[in-house]
Amino acid sequence: MIKELIVVEGKNDAHAVRLALGEVDIIWTDGFGLTKKKLEYIAEMANRQGVIVFTDPDTVGEQIRNRIRGHVPQAKHVYLTRKVATIKGDIGVENAALEEIRRAFSDIKQDQGTPDQKFTIEDLVLTGLVGFARASENRLALGRKLGIGDSNAKQFLHRLNRFGISREQFFQAVEEVQRGDFS
Repeated sequence: MIKELIVVEGKNDAHAVRLALGEVDIIWTDGFGLTKKKLEYIAEMANRQGVIVFTDPDTVGEQIRNRIRGHVPQAKHVYLTRKVATIKGDIGVENAALEEIRRAFSDIKQDQGTPDQKFTIEDLVLTGLVGFARASENRLALGRKLGIGDSNAKQFLHRLNRFGISREQFFQAVEEVQRGDFS
């Protein structure tokens, strides 16, 4: 059972999360309608019970996530890939299958403070995640496996470091993706 307050973008997202996870505490931001008062409430709840941010895997979702991160650095994060959250071109948490939402919440991430640069761009090049024909597809599969979502190479590198992914976890996941194990 999840005890933290879950922050989503909209009412439909909240409904989908409740269907997937049961009775959980949820607040929605109304997209960019995230007010200062709501941010203060989220910060207060982070101190009381913890907060998990679960926004859409698109630009707006990332901007909202970053705005919350700026006010609530101790917030935890859950990610979906665009692929599992898209129906007919519409990207959103509410579009994901309930099993995908449960899967995402089985891998909650928390910022580990200032990234210590364990990973470099060279790591991404050596593993085929940058500079190769299938680099974007490989990052997608690896982002799903590691629970850090979709991103470009720069953001992927930042998330690897920010969420404290170990080199062992990373290279094991790379091997699994290369073998075709995308679960």
